[in-house]
Amino acid sequence: MICPACGNQLQKMSVREVDLDVCSQGCGGIWFDNYELQKFDEPFEPTEDLLQIEPKNGVTVDLSQRRQCPKCDNITMLRHFFSVKHQVEIDECQSCGGVWLDYGELEAIRNLFGSEQERHQAAHEAFDKQFAETLADDWKQSEQRLAKARQIANVFRFICPTYYIPGKQSWGAF
Repeated sequence: MICPACGNQLQKMSVREVDLDVCSQGCGGIWFDNYELQKFDEPFEPTEDLLQIEPKNGVTVDLSQRRQCPKCDNITMLRHFFSVKHQVEIDECQSCGGVWLDYGELEAIRNLFGSEQERHQAAHEAFDKQFAETLADDWKQSEQRLAKARQIANVFRFICPTYYIPGKQSWGAF
């Protein structure tokens, strides 16, 4: 595979029985196939030599350029923030789910949160900040609709009593 950042050939590297593609002869970036990044993104997970990969002297990368997926043909990767802290931007292929990390981004990701619990707490806080007011309004409307539905159901209890069984009584429309 070709490095999406600097154009060099990516080298295979096996870390904890996971085969990764790294740009050890160029920019120092790392390609993670779908779900592989999750095995290395926490501070307590061993990364062995991954954090030791450094860019070669003289290799520069334009971080503002959009990247092509090294695995898929003619797919431009989406750039987005890794977490709700909005500190680390990653490139992710919407086709294969692979993730490209530029030099230093893996270490930055590993330092974002001290634990999985902190990560979940930050996500909950961001969700509440973004959607709490809207959801509260929706909840009120749902409660009001439920109250109206119960009122209508009570009216129908008197029109169609529950003791009416179709075809068993001599009275009624059915």
